[in-house]
Order: sequence, then structure tokens, then C-alpha cells
Amino acid sequence: MARRLWIAAGVVCVGLGWLGLLVPMMPGTVFFLGAVYCFMRGNPERAERLLAHPVIGPPLRDWRERRAISRRAKASAILTLAVSGAVTWWAVGYPWALLGIGCIVCVSAWIATRNE
Repeated sequence: MARRLWIAAGVVCVGLGWLGLLVPMMPGTVFFLGAVYCFMRGNPERAERLLAHPVIGPPLRDWRERRAISRRAKASAILTLAVSGAVTWWAVGYPWALLGIGCIVCVSAWIATRNE
């Protein structure tokens, strides 16, 4: 039963990952990492297929092996966070936007300090 739940969670994560690659401001790689995690517990062959994929495999392998994020992915993530911070500031305004912008600054700093 647990194996089937891990596989189901992995399939959901793969679906969300592909959706994240198509929808702006939604991360895709995070869901693929979750899918690999789930598939390693439910069906390791599916995890290996994800890791071998020509498009999504390299960033997943980089993270898994070295906890590394490519320079291009870092720039893209930080730029997206900056845009969402500006939208938050515009939509919510001062002082409420400071909480969201504080979170964005912390996440951006974490991303910037990862290996390349």
C-alpha cells in the first residue's frame, strides 16, 4: 500500500512539474525533485527515468549529487522573485508587503549561496 502511495505522489509531482514549466511564476524543478524522492521509495526505475531525461535530468542530477543550481537557474529564480516582490508591493502596499518581501529576500539569499 505504501509503495502505491509513493508512486501516486510521484505522478502528481511530475504533473505539477510539467505544469510549472509552462506556467509563469510556478516552479517546475521543485516538483520534479519531489517526484524523484517519491519514486525512489515507490519505483526506483521511474526515478532513474526522470534523472536520465534530456531536459529535466541535468538540474535534478546537479542538485542530487552536489546540491548545485546553475547560474542561469539562479538568475531566473531571483529575477522571478524580484518581480513577484514588486507585484506584492503594488497589490498589498506598505506595511503588509514587507513580510512577503522579507521572505523573498531570505529565499533569494539562500538560492544565491548554493553551489554552481
